[in-house]
Amino acid sequence: MQFNSIDFLIFFPIVVLIYFIIPRKTRYLWLLIASYYFYMSWNAKYALLIALSTLITWVSGLMISRFSSRAAQKSIVALSFASNLGILFFFKYFDFLLENVNLVLERFQLQIVENPFDILLPVGISFYTFQALSYTMDVYRGEVEPEKNPLKYALFVSFFPQLVAGPIERSKNLLRQVKNVDSIKLWDYDRIASGFILMCWGMFQKVVIADRLSIFVDQVWDNLISCGSVETIAAAFAFSTEIYCDFAGYSSIAIGAARLMGFELMENFNAPYFATSIRQFWRRWHISLSGWFRDYLYIPLGGNRKGRVRKQINVMITFLLSGLWHGASWTYVIWGGLHGGYQVVGDLTSPLREKMNLLFHTDKEAESYRLGQTIFTFLLVTFAWIFFRAETLEQAIYFLNRLFTRWNPWNFFNGSLYEFGLDRLECHILLAGLLLLFCADMIRERKKEDLGVFLLRQNLWFRWAAVIVMILGCLVFGVYGVDFDSTQFIYFNF
Repeated sequence: MQFNSIDFLIFFPIVVLIYFIIPRKTRYLWLLIASYYFYMSWNAKYALLIALSTLITWVSGLMISRFSSRAAQKSIVALSFASNLGILFFFKYFDFLLENVNLVLERFQLQIVENPFDILLPVGISFYTFQALSYTMDVYRGEVEPEKNPLKYALFVSFFPQLVAGPIERSKNLLRQVKNVDSIKLWDYDRIASGFILMCWGMFQKVVIADRLSIFVDQVWDNLISCGSVETIAAAFAFSTEIYCDFAGYSSIAIGAARLMGFELMENFNAPYFATSIRQFWRRWHISLSGWFRDYLYIPLGGNRKGRVRKQINVMITFLLSGLWHGASWTYVIWGGLHGGYQVVGDLTSPLREKMNLLFHTDKEAESYRLGQTIFTFLLVTFAWIFFRAETLEQAIYFLNRLFTRWNPWNFFNGSLYEFGLDRLECHILLAGLLLLFCADMIRERKKEDLGVFLLRQNLWFRWAAVIVMILGCLVFGVYGVDFDSTQFIYFNF
């Protein structure tokens, strides 16, 4: 069930209405039923997987609390991680492993191994697996008490607004709220209004901006043989914006839907393209995932506590695995490696850059300095997105070849860019949407609050005008209809 579907527009109001009128003690049961129905709308049989992951980590939490021996507790954590990651590996990476094994076998002219399984990747498996595993580790570290109610814990793992694409919640936040769901004050105008505004904004980002950009991006990537530098540069920048609006749009809808019901999910995006370094970018982009890898991989590996060389190795390991988490393809690994490499190079060249700043009397507080850093960071991120978007490594290399060796600057002025799915009117609509996106991110950057909270502090006429613009924008300019196959959110694939 897509957020940008008629099914969800029917499903969500019904869930909220019943949630508001049923007895307090039964709220979590209703949300659990709704969450499993939401997940089963994709593939009912894969609900068994999320139930199995839930059972394993719930039992692990109880067993950890019953053993005082640290060795025994570590064994339980290891078993929990091994079983959950084993399930994730089978469904997400078995085909990838077999494909690479066969490449080696072919090289030595040996018989290839046929895949005996017909594997379909379950939606959101990477997200709920990581969320469940974080609970096991948090119990082991003594940061949370093990949850004794299996149904409340099951709701924590399967809470439908953030189930299939995050934010990847921590037990310290979401599980605590689930345990106290019967004490949530249901009617709170400010909370409900800000949640609704966030949902509207997230939908606007998805159907007006991201889905419109995807038309152009897909046209270019599907017709690379006829494209030159102008088209590929435009497609690279367009995809940077598309994936941001797509994923941040999902997060806004998820956070808004949860807030409307009285739950506060963690922030997942914080104007990431205003970042002035790659390190800062990852403090702003997919915050829940970068925080997960920091707390449960980078720091346990030693972080920056074991010397500079070990720190750089830990950074590369973290980002290579982060890339692999996104997908079973070498393109994702390269994407993660690029981001890790950016940070390693940035750290190693930091003394040299400081000397250059002193030599040229650079004012690091000047807006021009910050602007230069922001543009350079955006260019690095956009370059890495090329490998993320490519279906194969060969396609990524071909894209780069067209980008750097087929110079055709005249195409920027002769109107040929309008031949890739978006005519002049559609481009004007897109530019208007991008202007609103810039304003929203500027508010987030300057005011340090999301759009829902910001608009609640404005005059009533302005607040309603903004909401009407978003709703009408989705209805009138949203990319959908009889001849359009409504695109799923990009991160549903991970």
